[in-house]
Amino acid sequence: MDDSLSAWLALREAADWSARSGSLVQRVTAALPSSSVVRAVDLCTGTGSNLRYLMDRLPSPQHWLVVDRDAALLDEIAVRLSDWARSRGWTMSTDAGGHHIRGAAFGCDVVTRQMNLNQLDAEIFDGCHLVTASALLDLVSEEWLRTLAARCREAGAAALFAITYDGRSTCEPSEPEDETIRSLLTRHQKTDKGLGGVAAGPDAWAIAERVFAEAGFQVEHAGSDWSIDPSDEAFQRMLIEGWAHAARELAPQQSTTIADWLERRREHVSAGRSRIVVGHADMAAWIDP
Repeated sequence: MDDSLSAWLALREAADWSARSGSLVQRVTAALPSSSVVRAVDLCTGTGSNLRYLMDRLPSPQHWLVVDRDAALLDEIAVRLSDWARSRGWTMSTDAGGHHIRGAAFGCDVVTRQMNLNQLDAEIFDGCHLVTASALLDLVSEEWLRTLAARCREAGAAALFAITYDGRSTCEPSEPEDETIRSLLTRHQKTDKGLGGVAAGPDAWAIAERVFAEAGFQVEHAGSDWSIDPSDEAFQRMLIEGWAHAARELAPQQSTTIADWLERRREHVSAGRSRIVVGHADMAAWIDP
């Protein structure tokens, strides 16, 4: 695991949680069973941010299968889950069967699995009621999304996908190259990320909405924009440095221009005057009885 990925996931968590659509969570919750264990699958779970967000917002008891290709990220889940449970006065135990969280009127079992999700194995969806992911759909191909919709339909599972980049961003104060960087980032998002081919990028949420509707689901979406204020200095720095890195990969001939832009954006961050908005969408899908 690249340590910077773990750091990035930690820095963005508060912005992700603040941006998410609570109404879509409630809509999906209404489609879940109320008289049995809720069985959920979290795809490309990273360090489990989406898992922790949803655990105390969904009916209990729950059983989670959380999947990622990075074993080191999965190893972090136990530590973060333990801290999260302790903050609520709950307890967590771990054995060969996974992590078990228990609290007043709450119970949840979490099983981690390392696997590459380039191909969506039907086995991981067996018996699940909910399929979910955060910050994933813009990294996958249209064909991958079609397979995902089919897997959810076969399982009879609802779906909830959060924080899908939609191609919009604004920075204040503005700089002349902002639109050039945004355009390069959009192009970079539409390269192959190792998940089924050329990534759908900013078109992903609309494609997902369409293919789930074609598969027979009721679908809703809602905005989930990041609004990052000057106090989030470390987050802003890592964000704009990531944008600059992606831009240089696509346009190395513009490296000097990109470096100048990055330096000016860093100065805005250091001076406490930088505000950044990044457009995202959440999507929920369910099958009416």
